Amino acid sequence: MASLKDKLASQIPGLREEIKNVIAERGEKVISDVTVQQAYGGMRGVKAMICDTSVVDPGKGLIIRGIPILEGLTEKWPEEIFWLLLTGKLPTEEETKSLQEDYAKRCEVPGYVWDVLRAMPKESHPMAMLDTGILVMEHESQFRKRYSEGMKKTEYWEPALEDSLRLLAVLPVIAAGVYRIRYDKGDPIPYDKNLDWGANYATMLGIDDPSGEFKEMMRLYLTLHCDHEGGNVSANTCHTVGSALSDPFYAVSAGLNGLAGPLHGLANQECLGFVLQIEEKFGGAPTADQLKQFAWDTLNAGKVIPGYGHAVLRCPDPRFIAFLEFGKKHCADDPVFKIVSMIFEHIPGVLMEHGKAKNPQPNVDAGSGSLLYHYGLKEFPYYTVLFSVSRAMGMCAQLILNRALGIPITRPKSVSTEWIKENA
Repeated sequence: MASLKDKLASQIPGLREEIKNVIAERGEKVISDVTVQQAYGGMRGVKAMICDTSVVDPGKGLIIRGIPILEGLTEKWPEEIFWLLLTGKLPTEEETKSLQEDYAKRCEVPGYVWDVLRAMPKESHPMAMLDTGILVMEHESQFRKRYSEGMKKTEYWEPALEDSLRLLAVLPVIAAGVYRIRYDKGDPIPYDKNLDWGANYATMLGIDDPSGEFKEMMRLYLTLHCDHEGGNVSANTCHTVGSALSDPFYAVSAGLNGLAGPLHGLANQECLGFVLQIEEKFGGAPTADQLKQFAWDTLNAGKVIPGYGHAVLRCPDPRFIAFLEFGKKHCADDPVFKIVSMIFEHIPGVLMEHGKAKNPQPNVDAGSGSLLYHYGLKEFPYYTVLFSVSRAMGMCAQLILNRALGIPITRPKSVSTEWIKENA
């Protein structure tokens, strides 16, 4: 039974040759022009890095290794998605099982991690606890150990894979433990080696789940948030830190620190807060006219409709559609989910009429929070931790491939405002 490492080992020589040929044949081609506005505006839209794990198409949304997310991937488990991210191919049943067994062998969280997390201030943010848990395990890094011993550059990917597999195995355990410690839910629940990765996370949270729907929703959540190109803050930060040959514990922790920012990973909380505000105002789901008027009042007050609009997408986010379909199947009568559905039906028209939204369609954050809320996960500050467990798959996949391909340290050139005045 081929392991993930075996599969990568067979692919990497060909990938290296492909990149070598691309650079030799097209290395002088210009792929992007940069305006002064882009330089001051966060480099938005500047094509300046390579990411082969996924792309975001304005009209199709997230595409993982050439497969649009809604074309069969929403039925796949996260283990299958990580295999796809790394190898470009979906795993066989045996290969999926081998990865699950690999996680099960690596899932033990050292006792000192729980000691550190319990010693943190009671008011600590769950994301600070998650990142701390990752960092205190850094001394286990095989990459740092092998680098100190003096390994070849062509071997960098191997300990990067080892560290990444260790991280992904313990991440849901630490994340669930953070939830239980931070919110006084009891002791951390051990990893069940007979369950898959997503079901384990759901179980270790301790949420009551007699029907198994919460496990199903968690698998979907982890799949949908797995990756989103290479330029978003978390992926780009992980890439930059990893390019200095900082090991995956450092690099992934750094990426998740970026995910903790309000402009990146907190959006689903804001979206759910907006929905709950509507529910409170109208005592449940409003009428269509009431909802439209509420939207107009919000916009006329200079505020935004959270969850609507996206920097890249010009269509409804297919990840939102996947959550919407799940909700219709499992919790259509839930008043909070009803409001989410109504917003999708009526608010884009209001935004179009209002005229300021370039893309008056929902992104993934517009729907995910309502499902978490429905199943009893109501501690808003924790939501970004869920996002983190999923997004770590994409960050690790990109990091491993970058080490395999020998991508150099990230070092763009900066210029001063005075230089712009004189030369632009």
